[in-house]
Order: sequence, then C-alpha cells, then structure tokens
Amino acid sequence: MFVYELEMTSRQGARSGTLMTVAREETMQRKAMMIQLKPEKMAEYKELHANAWPAILRQITACNIRNYSIFLREPENLLVGMFEYHGSDYEADMKAMADDPETQRWWALTDPCQGPLASAAPGEWWAPMEEVFHHD
Repeated sequence: MFVYELEMTSRQGARSGTLMTVAREETMQRKAMMIQLKPEKMAEYKELHANAWPAILRQITACNIRNYSIFLREPENLLVGMFEYHGSDYEADMKAMADDPETQRWWALTDPCQGPLASAAPGEWWAPMEEVFHHD
C-alpha cells in the first residue's frame, strides 16, 4: 500500500498544510505473451506499429497497461508482447479493450498478420507466458 500526501501550496510557493492523505493499493503484474507472425505480413505489421493510432494508445492506457513492448524474434517470426498491468480487475479491463470499436478496427488489421502457436490451446490467440525470473 502506498500513501500519498497532497499538500496545499500558496501562490508564493510556501507550504500551507496538508490538504488530504490518500491511501491506495498499488498492484502491478508483469504479463508476457507470444504469437506467430506470418512472414509475408512482417512489413505490414511493423508499419502498423510504427504508426500506432492515438486512440489505440489511449485505450491501452485506459485499460491500466503500462510499459508495453512487442519484440520480434527472427527467423522464427515470433512476437513476444510484454507489459505491466496496474489495475485491479484484469478481466474487466481486457473486456473493455475488446469491446472498444477502435480496438476492434485495429485488430481487424493486425490479426491477419498473426497466427497461433503450434502449441496453442483451442481458441488461444496470444499465448500467455510464465515469468520464471525477474530482477529490477
């Protein structure tokens, strides 16, 4: 739990007392996932992400995702997505993302570039990965 104190400051910059104390539970989960990138779609996929739509970036942030990166491993053409989730209801945030019309339009462009891993479970798209080591 983190405690933040918000202080009032006069116009001249002198502190004039504590306005309020806010306690907030800060949870962060690191997530990683993998998917296949179709070789014939590599240039298109890279171009889409080099020019990611502002509405998509806003939606990612609104769904409590921070520090999001996608890495490409060649020649296997594997994409690894990694991010930090800073919310309290991952399933609800992922549903909000999936229900967003702009995200649906984005996925209509990016999904044809991807394919499930050979080891994917039925219906699985981005395959979740287990974190086995972390060091800050």
